[in-house]
Amino acid sequence: MVMMPKRVKYRRLQKGTRRGVATTGATLAFGEFGLKVLENGWIKNTQIEAVRVILARQLHKGGKMWIRVFTDKPITKKPAEVRMGKGKGDTSHWVCVVKRGRVLFELGGVLEDYAKQCFRLAAYKLPLRTKFVTRTQR
Repeated sequence: MVMMPKRVKYRRLQKGTRRGVATTGATLAFGEFGLKVLENGWIKNTQIEAVRVILARQLHKGGKMWIRVFTDKPITKKPAEVRMGKGKGDTSHWVCVVKRGRVLFELGGVLEDYAKQCFRLAAYKLPLRTKFVTRTQR
């Protein structure tokens, strides 16, 4: 399952900036436990899918998972050994711009130790540093 929008207004976007702190999506909204990102950066659709597969396998006994981010930014790439010019390259993958403080994933209906273990496995698949958060702790 490739995470990408059904349709977009513009096929190719500029790179943009990755500075700042998350103003929205910084607190838990659905579950009791969450995985919060501590750095600014991009997360690819393949990385989100890898985390989704890990959490789904861990939660086969019970519990619920929420994915709080979506990859809606196309990243283009020109083929190797192509001369300069002739326009922008084709879309190679999709990314999600995340700012520090953003909650990426949430879990509910599981014990805290089990949620911490699940998110530890998930954090290995992500390119950014993350932190385990609970409903009481902000």
